[in-house]
Parts: sequence; C-alpha cells; structure tokens
Amino acid sequence: MSTVKRDDVGQVSPVPWGETPALFTGRRWFIPSALLHELDPDARRAGRRPRRTARDWVVDFSCFLLAVVVGLIAVEALNQNPYVSPGLAAIDQMVGALACAAVWLRRRWPLGLAVAMTPVTFVSDTAGGAGMIALFTLAVHRPFRYVAWVGGVNAALAPLYYWLRPDADIPYMVIVPFAVLLTVAIVGWGMFVRAKRHLLLSLRDRARRAETEARLRAEQAQRLAREAIAREMHDVLAHRLTLLSVHAGALEFRPDAPPAETARAAGVIRESAHEALQDLREIIGVLRAAEPDDTGRPQPTLAALDTLVAESREAGMKVSLHQCVDDPAAVPSSVGRTAYRIAQEGLTNARKHAPGAEVTVSVDGAPGEGLAVAVRNPPPEGEVPPVPGSGQGLIGLTERATLAGGRLEHGRTAQGGFEVRAWLPWG
Repeated sequence: MSTVKRDDVGQVSPVPWGETPALFTGRRWFIPSALLHELDPDARRAGRRPRRTARDWVVDFSCFLLAVVVGLIAVEALNQNPYVSPGLAAIDQMVGALACAAVWLRRRWPLGLAVAMTPVTFVSDTAGGAGMIALFTLAVHRPFRYVAWVGGVNAALAPLYYWLRPDADIPYMVIVPFAVLLTVAIVGWGMFVRAKRHLLLSLRDRARRAETEARLRAEQAQRLAREAIAREMHDVLAHRLTLLSVHAGALEFRPDAPPAETARAAGVIRESAHEALQDLREIIGVLRAAEPDDTGRPQPTLAALDTLVAESREAGMKVSLHQCVDDPAAVPSSVGRTAYRIAQEGLTNARKHAPGAEVTVSVDGAPGEGLAVAVRNPPPEGEVPPVPGSGQGLIGLTERATLAGGRLEHGRTAQGGFEVRAWLPWG
C-alpha cells in the first residue's frame, strides 16, 4: 500500500507505508528533519511534527546567532545615526530582540514568520537579521509563489524605508540597490537549498522506481521462462506419453495378440518411457540450474523430422512425409525447431483424435520465401472418445509460431478431417 504526501519542502512523492530507504538509516543526525519526516512512515501515520535533528539544532542556533550579530551591528549604527532619537532607538532594540527570539519558530511557521517580519523589519533596524533568516527559511520550505510575494514586498519597501530612515554613511542611490540585491540573493540561496532537497527526493524516487521496474522485469522474465518451459514440456512429453498410451491400450484390449506384436509394442513403450524420462530429466536440470545445460542433447530441428516420422511409423501410425526442402540443416535453428514442434504436435493430435488414419506431413520452402509446414489427417473411422485438455497444444503452437514471426492456422477440412498449417519466416 502506498500514499502520496507533501513534505515540508513542497515535494510530492509516493512512499510505500512501512518502507524507509537504507540511505537514511545511518547518520540521521546529519539529515534535515524535513527530509526525515518525509521518509518516516511512523511520523506520517502519527501526524506528529518533525523533530529537530542535531544538524537542525546547530543550524537554528547559528541562525539565531547571526540574527543577534546583525542586530548588534544595527544597534551600533543606530546609536550613531543622528536621524534616530534615543527613545525610538530603545523601541527598535526591544522589537529586534523579540524578532531574534522568534527565529526559533521559523521551522514551525515559515510563512507566518516571514509575513510578520515584513512590517517588523520596516520599523526596526535591529530586526533586519531576523527578517533575512525568515525570508531564507520561507524560500527553503515553501513554494515559489509565497516567496515571490513576500520577497517582492520586502524589495518594494526598501526605497521607502531608506527614504524615511536614511543611512548616515551610505548614499541613498547605493543603499537601495544593495538592499534589493541582498533580498534577491537571500531568496536565490534559499531556492537553491530547496532545489537540492527536491533533487535528493527525486533521485530517491527514481531509484525506488528503478528497483520496482527491475523487479517487475525479473518477474516477467521468470514468467516467460516458465511459459517456455511449459510449452517445451508439453511438446516433448505429449508425444512420448501418447505413444505409451496408444501401445498400452493396444496391449490391454488385445491380450491375445501375437508374441511378435506384443514384443514390438513393449519395445515401443520401453523406448518411449526412456525418451520421456530423458527429456524430463533435461528440463528439470534446466530448472535447477536456472540456465540451459550445454552438455545435454541438442534441441531438435527440421533435420530431425525424418526421425520423428520414423518413430511414429514404428508406433503403428500411417505417416506420409513430403519434404521439399533441399537442405534441412540450412534452415535456421529457431525456425527449424518451431517447424519440428508443429509437426510433432500435429502427429500427436492425429494419433489421439484420429487413430488409424493416414497422416500427411508436408514441408516446403526456400530462403527468402519462408517455410510452410502442414499436417493433415482424414476423419477417423468410427467414434473416438474425447480426450481431456484438447486444444491446449494448438494454443501453444500458435503462440510459438507468432513469437517466431510467422502464423499458424488450424481447423477442419471440407472432407471432415483436420489440418494444421503454418508459415515461418526464412530470411
């Protein structure tokens, strides 16, 4: 679960509940409390204000000390200014002392303090340091629209201030531009600090999004790997297990078969079981090792189609192969492997749904024209019981052909049989 919070510097970012980045688990005393509050889920849930860190105490004391030093300098200049009466100087110093004390409230009410300091600094010379600190704090902790209004008012009041209370040593045409320039510099410095904090938060969010995207990519890769392994297991084991099922069924329903036929069926069952175990062992090895085993048997390609047809004939199927490719070994391995799996699945489906029917396997193509694969069988003789899970292999074949850049079509023929047609790119 995540939420969107606005921190003390105006940054808006999604932060998952209960998660604190490892970057801020070490020297927390060195991090501003505004950033820690944004990154602390417990503080957001409790609704409490950010607690000052050791760095905040040092900075706040330094700001208070700076306001006091500027106020003392202003007191010295105030006592030497002939335009200021002693009574007015005393009131000025009292207001300046209160303004310096108010600096400790700058983190809790940055906007309110800056607005309050605008008229205070207009009537008090000794409150100038506190006013600068308040304007700097506003630029750090609040958006620019507030800083622009308060800073603009302070800059606009500078000519009037020095007109009513001229400086004894610096000319009017010098002190006014200097005051405006000082206001702009304070605002710019505060906005620079705010920009650095925004950059830190944005880098944090970018790193978090990168970790999330990397995790999603890893999960997607794992899912695709599982799907590929599932397709491979179906393509490999379905063919072998179908042979086992056919010959085991023949032995079951024909216990009085001749010894030669029984021995041949038993040999096919034994060989198919051995091949199925070998293929399953290889796939399990891939799952355990998390990568293909180069020492295992090579994946079948189009050159192994003759062996597949021969195995089907030995199992008792009637298969007719029409291969018009001059050099099957020249077919790219990915295309040849896909064509092999299509033919294998077509033979398996024909054996399950049309037992005893003659199956025709056709392969034709050339470089630049593509590779066409077709598996056809006539309708079965008699009624065939439905097979559980029908259609799953065809879905996998369609996806395999699409991933290879080709297309696959399947359906019943006009004579009532079934046909699987595929076209694969051959560059």
